[in-house]
Amino acid sequence: MEQSQSNSENHSNSIFIMKRLTSLLLMGLIFAATAAAQAVIKFDKTAIDFGTFAEAQPQTAIFTFTNTGTEPLVVHQAMTVCGCTVAEYTKNKVMPGKTGQVKVVYNGNGKPKGYFKKVVTIRTNASNAITRLYVEGNMTIKE
Repeated sequence: MEQSQSNSENHSNSIFIMKRLTSLLLMGLIFAATAAAQAVIKFDKTAIDFGTFAEAQPQTAIFTFTNTGTEPLVVHQAMTVCGCTVAEYTKNKVMPGKTGQVKVVYNGNGKPKGYFKKVVTIRTNASNAITRLYVEGNMTIKE
């Protein structure tokens, strides 16, 4: 009788363990599916070189991005470090597979001549939430 009771307890423990493992597996799958369902921002390029240009000629760069994720992408902010660089960006949600743009204008009027490199920080709801874009060039004085 003791062996029968022992076998019954082992069987109950096995069922309990199997139920726990199944529950953990399901929770892991749900978590993985939720984590995978995100927007992902992918830029065609993250740096543009304006080359050499005159101070009187503001320069414009267009950065194109694609939402390669599975959820809508929202650009929250495009931050620049000085007034000589201004960024505009797609304000609407960018659906999966669709593209948007960040337009960066550099106006060096009154700034020191020579080489410069400016950063624009893009903040989004994507899994890769922060992206840095760069514009650079060599500005000459007015002629």
